[in-house]
Amino acid sequence: MFEARGLTGTALAGAALAGAAWLWRNQGAVASARPVNEWTFTHMSALMPTAAVPRSARPEPFPRRSRPLECTYEYAGRTRTLAEFHRRAYTTGFAVVHRGVLVHESYPGRFASPRSRFQLFSLTKSVTSILVGIALAEGALSSLERTAVSYRPELAGSAYDGPTVGHLLHMCSGVGGVEDYTDPKAPISRFERAVTGGGSVLDVIRSLPRAAAPGTVFNYSTLDTQVLGWVLEAATGMPLARYAAQRLWGPTGAEHDAYYFLTRGHPRTALGGGSLNASVRDLARLGVLMAHGGAWRGRQIVPAAWTERSRGAGVAHLEAGALGAGLPAHYGYANQWWTLGGEHRAFTGLGIHGQYLWVDPVADVVVVKTSAWPTADDVERDRETVAALSSLVSWLGADG
Repeated sequence: MFEARGLTGTALAGAALAGAAWLWRNQGAVASARPVNEWTFTHMSALMPTAAVPRSARPEPFPRRSRPLECTYEYAGRTRTLAEFHRRAYTTGFAVVHRGVLVHESYPGRFASPRSRFQLFSLTKSVTSILVGIALAEGALSSLERTAVSYRPELAGSAYDGPTVGHLLHMCSGVGGVEDYTDPKAPISRFERAVTGGGSVLDVIRSLPRAAAPGTVFNYSTLDTQVLGWVLEAATGMPLARYAAQRLWGPTGAEHDAYYFLTRGHPRTALGGGSLNASVRDLARLGVLMAHGGAWRGRQIVPAAWTERSRGAGVAHLEAGALGAGLPAHYGYANQWWTLGGEHRAFTGLGIHGQYLWVDPVADVVVVKTSAWPTADDVERDRETVAALSSLVSWLGADG
């Protein structure tokens, strides 16, 4: 039949190879586009090599008191419900913990469930920060003033030869440029191709230029956190997955296994800035840990001073509204978390395509929202999410 249409076996084979080559080059765009991304973001282990983060040997489920969330929020001149919000913001998983009690949990995503491990993208950065705080308290990391290259000598001679661990935590390394997923020449695009295509992540990082003196300006960079993750692994002598299992998943009674996906190229490495996959409930328990000053059910796991540092750096160029053009004015940044200022000094982990770990220590509210946005970044959907979650926190406080 195909030969009658002029498609010989050779031509078919050539077309198949061309199609496969195109798919390989564009795998990231295909996997992250709707509606495919609802499947992709819950099945990364089917696509990439992984390193497991086993659940706790003694799981500690949340106490539960389910209730309807009947609050509303104002956005774009209209009063909207949370049901509308979930439709508009492509929610796949959603959980609310109030005063340590799981009061709401839902999974609107087509492939989502309490057992699903959701791809967290840059929300991983905030988990890396927690691990850094633990390593510092244990003495594995000696000081935030030590340079990254003192832990990772393979960075000698690169733009990362100079910035300290503290600079990396605040995204003030002075290395690289704007993180633009739409620009194929941007560092983040080259990094993504190296991760998924088997290239050298180290070569990408070593190639970045110095753009500013360390510690002087904010520049959001996943590659800063990649270096931070490598520093953490060198300091602890453990891969990220094992350290996370021993210091977080075990002590907090995690209910489900998590995992980091790894680079395809060797030596395979986890992405401290973007490859953790975890269940909504286990992510919520990390939020509760941060809301409660680093303590989990009476046991201090993260130093209280580290959780406080994550609520605001007290540095002018990291305050809300001062991060620079193109970034929402409602955010500041500190310690690999996005800060929200205000009386409560709430803060949130964020990941592209709409991943949130919202922590309000004053209200004692933690909200997890996983999503499958059509695009990596969306200023309007982020603004609406901030409006919806802020209203939810206020409603819970008023309702008692």
